[in-house]
Amino acid sequence: MRLFVSINFDEKTKEKILTVQSRLRELGRGNFSRLENLHLTLAFLGEVHPNQISVLCRAMNDTPFYPIKLTFDRVGRFKRDGGDIWWIGAAENKLLTDLQSTLSRNLAAQGFLLESRRFSPHITLAREVELQAVPDCTALLGDSFSADVNTMNLMCSERIGRKLTYTEQYKVTVQHK
Repeated sequence: MRLFVSINFDEKTKEKILTVQSRLRELGRGNFSRLENLHLTLAFLGEVHPNQISVLCRAMNDTPFYPIKLTFDRVGRFKRDGGDIWWIGAAENKLLTDLQSTLSRNLAAQGFLLESRRFSPHITLAREVELQAVPDCTALLGDSFSADVNTMNLMCSERIGRKLTYTEQYKVTVQHK
C-alpha cells in the first residue's frame, strides 16, 4: 500500500483552493489536482506492508495534536523538466511545524523511512504545468485565507481506472489543551 499522512480540508476550504487553481488553469495546461485529492502532506511513507498499519496508527496516536489555524498566503512552483508543480503555501505555523516534526520522529522510531527534505507546507494545485508566461503569484492567490485543522489522516494512494484516488485508512482528531 502506498501511504502518506496528511491534513485534509473541509469543502469550504477546498472551494477557496479551487478558485486559485482555476486562475492557474486559465493560463496554461497541466495535470490539475482533483477536488477530493486536495491535501497537505505531513509525512510521505511510500510502500507500506498492510501488517505495519497498526504500528503506523500507534505512532500517529502518540503524536500530540492540537487545533491549528493555517493561513494560506502564497502561490509558488517547483521547477521541473516536463512541466512545473504549482502549489499554494501555508504561512509559517509553529503548531504545524511541531506536529510534523514530532510525527516524523515517531514514525522514524518505528522504522519508517521518511523523506529527508525540509518540510514545506503546501497543497499541490497541479503537476506538469506549462504556461505561456510566468504569472503574478499575488494575483493568482487573490486574498489569503485560513483553515481550521482538527484531524490528521492516514491516506492510501492508488490508481483506480485512470484516476489517482486517495482513500482514508485512519484518522486522528485533535486533543484539547
